[in-house]
Amino acid sequence: MEIEEEKTGSLVVVALGGRVDGHSGPDLEKRISEIIGRGDTRVLLDCEKMEYISSAGLRVVLVGAKQCQKAGGKLALCALQPTCKEVMEISGFLTMLDCYETRTDACAAESQEGEAQPC
Repeated sequence: MEIEEEKTGSLVVVALGGRVDGHSGPDLEKRISEIIGRGDTRVLLDCEKMEYISSAGLRVVLVGAKQCQKAGGKLALCALQPTCKEVMEISGFLTMLDCYETRTDACAAESQEGEAQPC
């Protein structure tokens, strides 16, 4: 899994690439915890290059969302690929988290604290 981080205003964009699973999940969980630990509580997971997410990966996303919420922020998703989107839909994540079609849509909406555009 590849993880790239970029700060855009008050939003931290974490671009994911490859597989988010039991092997790579702890790295993502650690990165999200570090981001929140330094006071950045608004996190966007850019999933454009994420090819796969397992149940262990879903757990990491859920833990990150709860950490953000506890710190007064939130975690959102964008650019889900069809197979990952299906996993998120089936698991109910798209009813719990804001999800945007593109990173541009997400950054625009989140900077205005707007409503999520459906994925």
